[in-house]
Amino acid sequence: MTTFVYLQNIKIKLAVGRLKIKYRRELNTTENLVRKIGLILITIFLICIFLPKQPRFRYEFQKGKVWNHENLISPYNFAILKTQEELNADKKSILNTIQPIYNANTTTSKEQIDQFNTDLAEKWQSSKLDTTHENIADYRNAGNAILNHLYSKGILSLNNRFQNRSNDKSPASKHYNFTLIQDKVASQKNTADCYTIESSYSYMDDIMPKLTKIKQKSWLVETLKNYITINYIYNDQQTEALEQNAIANISATRGVVQKGELIAEKDKIISNETYQKLESLRKVYEDEGKISGNQNYVTLGQFLIISLALSILMVFLFLFRKDIYFNNRLLVIIMIVIIGMLAVLSWAIKIKIPNLYYIPFCAVPIIIRILFDTRVALNIHLLMVLLAGLFVPNSFEFVFLQFMAGIVAIYSIKTLVKREQLFISSAIILGTYWIAYIGLVVTRNGSIDTIYWSDLLPFFVSVLITLLAYPMIYAFEKLFGIVSDLTLMELTNSNSKLLRELSFKAPGTFQHSLQVANLAEAAIYKIGGNPLLVRAGALYHDIGKLTNPQFFIENQKTEKNPHDELSPEQSAQIIISHVIKGVDIAKKHQLPDVILDFIRTHHGTTRVDYFYNLFVKNNPDKLVDESLFTYPGPIPFSKETAVLMMADSVEAASRALKEPSEESINNLVDKIIEHKLMRGQFNNSNITLKDITESAVIFKAMLKSIYHVRVDYDLSKKTM
Repeated sequence: MTTFVYLQNIKIKLAVGRLKIKYRRELNTTENLVRKIGLILITIFLICIFLPKQPRFRYEFQKGKVWNHENLISPYNFAILKTQEELNADKKSILNTIQPIYNANTTTSKEQIDQFNTDLAEKWQSSKLDTTHENIADYRNAGNAILNHLYSKGILSLNNRFQNRSNDKSPASKHYNFTLIQDKVASQKNTADCYTIESSYSYMDDIMPKLTKIKQKSWLVETLKNYITINYIYNDQQTEALEQNAIANISATRGVVQKGELIAEKDKIISNETYQKLESLRKVYEDEGKISGNQNYVTLGQFLIISLALSILMVFLFLFRKDIYFNNRLLVIIMIVIIGMLAVLSWAIKIKIPNLYYIPFCAVPIIIRILFDTRVALNIHLLMVLLAGLFVPNSFEFVFLQFMAGIVAIYSIKTLVKREQLFISSAIILGTYWIAYIGLVVTRNGSIDTIYWSDLLPFFVSVLITLLAYPMIYAFEKLFGIVSDLTLMELTNSNSKLLRELSFKAPGTFQHSLQVANLAEAAIYKIGGNPLLVRAGALYHDIGKLTNPQFFIENQKTEKNPHDELSPEQSAQIIISHVIKGVDIAKKHQLPDVILDFIRTHHGTTRVDYFYNLFVKNNPDKLVDESLFTYPGPIPFSKETAVLMMADSVEAASRALKEPSEESINNLVDKIIEHKLMRGQFNNSNITLKDITESAVIFKAMLKSIYHVRVDYDLSKKTM
């Protein structure tokens, strides 16, 4: 198998899975333990502050389902709340009884009639009509009579809202009663007794044939049209105030349940009437609890519940993710997410938003899944939803929907290496919400007609808001120095500024880093770990060589070796310094701490044997200070950093083989790994001897492919 095909197969396999990143533990000191306990107590305190404080109704129920509790007897008298449909019907009915208010403008008619009398002579003269046998006074008298009649009856504009109250389609239905306020006196009128601008014109057309003294009838009609305007003006503000006052007086209840009355019977279906009684009792119970309930006991109960939930979470982290448990910085992230989501829930309940499903609960498992792993995300989401279920109505429905959607959210981002996956994941979450909700409604009511499609809108809004989880992930990465798949993908891009500089200034080191990345990635995939992380660490592990690239043999372009002019101690210090300078360069370019760990540990506490042996040879009588020839460490503390150490050493050593063969490569890999074991370099990493052996097999196979080693086949040993 060629190197290309081998690496292609590895990369295909890497695309289907991502394993968690093991973060370095903080020292388990008394100070850190105190900080951890303080963090947990602060979290409990803040959640207790945010959550609602009224006592919770003990019964769970759903319309159309069986009442599974004991017979429920009313403990006291209480009013039955109307349903929203009943309230809407009452509102519509009461609004139909409200008459709009119009104000009479008493000056309009006088102003318009006076203006007509003033303008008539001029218009008469400029009309160029044959008026030889006509008297202008007749036109003035006729016009005054018409205008006085119209304004005395009233001219107004019909309001469509009041016209459409009735389903009656007859011509009379366009008219409605209204209240006219004139000189601070209110009177009841009907629009049928008044004129509109259009009906005023029709009146003039109808009356003109009866005016025998008027010859120029059409001219008079057109002239009078200029002096017709509305004098009954609709008062929107007063009408609105009247309607709001009427709506405010609508009773929110209907009927009374007496103390001792049976509300719900065991094993009986919860009918609409029973459901409304139960809802009314729940509302009365919770409102009563706000007034008479002991808030201290409510707070104590919440403290116990939240403490239990967080204790279970901490036990889980201690058993399965010790790297998170012992890292207070990572715990802060988790606590911020939990506090933030429960605070949003409490705020939504307090302001009584129309639907709690507007809240983007799926943002929590997405953030935790991308920053940590599936198990952590699933546990935190489950605890979050269960806590929220204690304070929301219809808690079973809420917990079921949120838990199902959360699981799908976690599964849908198993690997997040492309931006389109964000939108694909959102679409899958939305589909899950809708399917689960429709299933619950149909199961509860036994009819598809009971599905209100407007109820699906909150889920759509929630999923849109969930997309904000992704910029939040970026913010957490920058603030707390952790990495996600997307960050690792960006770091492994060889066109990044730092890797381009490495390829230009130290091309040999860059090629070495690429080969080490391929070796380590393949080995980590085989033994289990995070291949993307180890590849990123391998690409940056030698960036410290940017400072003095010519002092490293892979970058030397001439036969002249700068180490020839230095003492062994000086040469060793230059070689060792690439680790320290690598850390400085990485910090300057703001690389994540998990990448810095590969730079610090890839040589562990091993010795620069070449210069050490050279010093001993040249100075046989001197006492050797081994610290001058030893890397500062620390030794690898994870499977990924241990594999990188092995891959780095075997790749560098293989370049010195004069004639690479199967035997020489096998011996080289075994010798290097045995040397690392003897020096105790893997004592702090969670790597087993089996893992080391399997890694060695991978290294040998890939090095043979790189150096085109051919296996000799002894044909004489083959049987026919």
